[in-house]
Amino acid sequence: MQQDILKNPVNFSILIPAYNEEANIIATLEETVKVLETFNPSYEIIVIDDGSRDKTRQKVAGFISSGNNRVKIQSYFPNKGKGYALKYGTNFTNGIYTLFLDADLDLHPSHIVEMFELMQENGADVVIGSRKIPGGRIVGWNLWRRITSDGAMFFARLVLNLKTRDVTAGFRCYRRLALEKIDFNRINSSGYAFQEEMIFRMERMGCKIQEIPVTFVDRKFGQSKLSWREAAEFFKVMFKLKFCGKKAP
Repeated sequence: MQQDILKNPVNFSILIPAYNEEANIIATLEETVKVLETFNPSYEIIVIDDGSRDKTRQKVAGFISSGNNRVKIQSYFPNKGKGYALKYGTNFTNGIYTLFLDADLDLHPSHIVEMFELMQENGADVVIGSRKIPGGRIVGWNLWRRITSDGAMFFARLVLNLKTRDVTAGFRCYRRLALEKIDFNRINSSGYAFQEEMIFRMERMGCKIQEIPVTFVDRKFGQSKLSWREAAEFFKVMFKLKFCGKKAP
């Protein structure tokens, strides 16, 4: 496995979707670079700007111009949702492993090392930073947010018969060979339902999915981007996959 990794000029691709994250993006990049430089310097970080209206793009550009040439930014307009940003971002990755990381530091990049090591040692196709297995936890959420999150997770797992516990988690690492089996033109979701749909398709392909416990800390700056439009899309996608998703991936 290690020999196969060394044949590739970039071992790890980090995709960071960002929409109006000027308050968080630099700290996220700094912490991620610090972890990767220590662990394995063969990496790239690609920020996918989802049409931000603040100074997110300018801050990333300044970070790159200060000498961080392993960081790139790809932008498009208008705001199409986190799922679309991740689908779009996969077109620019070069690594054997691709990791999805949020820009708000709700999960510290230090977990990256554990995820990559598990991918290499156990041959997993997908590793998920999970809040729903022993050792995983959430800090800073109020009761209503816990209820809605748990409810959406229960609904998705029930309707789609998913084995994975934390199906809404956005902190994930995919093996490139597994991602290449997905026909992204058939992905129905552009918002938060993208996470459930990816797990649905990966499970249907028989991919090896593993979860590691992580501590999720609610964002300190900025606001959650979940909208009523994306909530409606979630239910639509779940039922569409239930009744029309037999041909996955």
